Amino acid sequence: MLPDSGSSPPMPTEQDRLKRAAAARALDYVTDGMKLGLGTGSTAEAFIDLLGPRVRGGLKLLCVPTSERTTTYARKLGLSLGNLDDLAPLDLTVDGADEADRELTLIKGAGGALLREKIVARASKRMVVIADESKLVARLGKFTLPVEVLEFGHKTTARHLSEAFTSLGYSNIPITLRQREGAIFKSDSGNVIYDCAMGAITSAAKLAAAISAIPGAVEHGLFIGIATTLLIAHPGEVEVIAGEPAAGQARA
Repeated sequence: MLPDSGSSPPMPTEQDRLKRAAAARALDYVTDGMKLGLGTGSTAEAFIDLLGPRVRGGLKLLCVPTSERTTTYARKLGLSLGNLDDLAPLDLTVDGADEADRELTLIKGAGGALLREKIVARASKRMVVIADESKLVARLGKFTLPVEVLEFGHKTTARHLSEAFTSLGYSNIPITLRQREGAIFKSDSGNVIYDCAMGAITSAAKLAAAISAIPGAVEHGLFIGIATTLLIAHPGEVEVIAGEPAAGQARA
């Protein structure tokens, strides 16, 4: 049920506050005149919220959104948007993650934008990932791994996914066709998504290669060797893991 027009907005949770803290730290990596990729999801939107006042205050940016949802949100806040083909290579992409480890390997795709997110991130000189502490894990795999699949023959592709998982030693992996509001979910590119409950992923690189070799598998949610900096918000501090220094900071 929608709240009454006169009701107050819900109080932010601790997780909301941590997301915003990570997003605020990411502003340190943004400089005037940048070509900036904008991620998708609640943490990315916290970053966009903070960008809006900076842009209205005179910060000049050209932004490339990773989804229709982000496009709508960024326009609402007055950000200038451009086409990736016209602007690439981008200076920086800022995005969230569903899981991340200390080697900066990610699982992304809960919002269904993994394909465009990866295209934009790969077209960027740097990728800063912002997340609350719950997203930092010792080993990837507790969060389901999304695989974007062509709708044509998607059930056959799903069987091939299962066979590939078995060949790598992942037994009886639940593979679920994503649905939303009782209908099959479609990505912005018109593809379907299968969510794969992998459990502990022993080798992200081998798993990524096996999925990519399957005809019909358009993209997977493993981001390997793409992120350059991970900003993890804990109560009272934002941890910076590996990667590039913020704008104006010297390298160690």
